[in-house]
Amino acid sequence: MAAKILPVVKLATKVTIAGGALYVACDSGLLGSSEQGSQALEKVKAALPPAIEEWMKYFGVELPTMPTIEFSPSKTWNSGVRWTISALSEAPTRATGYTYQGVQYLKDLTK
Repeated sequence: MAAKILPVVKLATKVTIAGGALYVACDSGLLGSSEQGSQALEKVKAALPPAIEEWMKYFGVELPTMPTIEFSPSKTWNSGVRWTISALSEAPTRATGYTYQGVQYLKDLTK
């Protein structure tokens, strides 16, 4: 009987953990807009150092200083999206140009 219940308990545990992680991600704004993601990052940056200090005192461990993040995720995301859309919009023109260059190269070879 216990052998039949154990897989169900394992599955329920995994689903609960995944659901909880998804809930926390949605609640904190990680799955929202880029502005909400930036705000969530600021909250984490403000809450993380005190928590690390507390754990360092508890375990008696010395960690190196935490590096500072000097960029805006929303600006980085938007520049990546712009670059991708730009490359996709220029793809037909570039393909035509490369095809023309290839044909010219083959014509020059056959002369």
